[in-house]
Amino acid sequence: MKSILKKYTSTLGGVLISVGVTSLLGLILLLFYFYIYLPSATNHGETITVPSVEGLNISELEDFLVKRNLRYEVNDSSYTDDYPPLTVLRQFPAAGAKVKENRVIYISINRVTPPTVPLPNLVDGSLINAEAVLRGNELKRGRIQLVRGPFLNLVKEMRFEGEKIAPGTRIPKGSVIDLVVEDGGSNSVPAPDVRGYTLEDAKIPIFGSNLNLGQIHVVGDTTGREAIVVLKQKPQAYQNIKVGDVVELWVGKKGTPVPDDEEDQDDIDPE
Repeated sequence: MKSILKKYTSTLGGVLISVGVTSLLGLILLLFYFYIYLPSATNHGETITVPSVEGLNISELEDFLVKRNLRYEVNDSSYTDDYPPLTVLRQFPAAGAKVKENRVIYISINRVTPPTVPLPNLVDGSLINAEAVLRGNELKRGRIQLVRGPFLNLVKEMRFEGEKIAPGTRIPKGSVIDLVVEDGGSNSVPAPDVRGYTLEDAKIPIFGSNLNLGQIHVVGDTTGREAIVVLKQKPQAYQNIKVGDVVELWVGKKGTPVPDDEEDQDDIDPE
């Protein structure tokens, strides 16, 4: 009986030792996989700073990103005439983000051809309204042709690339639309009052009155966040002038005194 018990105890101990050794080996292998092999295989803790690719042509991307151990994928496209076709407009992740090697950078590129938009109906509306409507539809106002008529600045016709065009016609976004407008039956108009307007806002009533923008004088210090507005104009507001005359402007921060001479003034291009 004692010999049987001794043999059983010896066998049980061997099994327990075997199980313990196996478990220990398994634990060592798990620790090695998760803390040594896996971090090494995935470059754990190693990151790359995403470069800015916005503004690059798509033909430059492959070489640019491969050198930095990154890839790209086009996931969107849109259009702007501010950049050439096939230029990167947006990216994700953004420049400066930290990513791992071989990460995909998703990009949006500028279309080769612009999308089309329907031409809004500007006929029988005012020139000032036409300016705003064209801008809201991402179109540009071109030349103004005056024709005799009783109403001042009333739009009578729209032209695209020299040809009359009907409302609703689809044209490329960013196209230039010329307008034929009535002259009001007179060759003179009152100068609009643009004092206190920003330069961009002042252009609307000036061009809307069939006048031209002349020299722009910058007065005083224009740095900082304060708005730059029209301080003085020549001819004066409401003075009768001829259609096509030039309006000269002095711009600066609100309240800046305008000198009588040209000292402390910098001229800028009206365009």
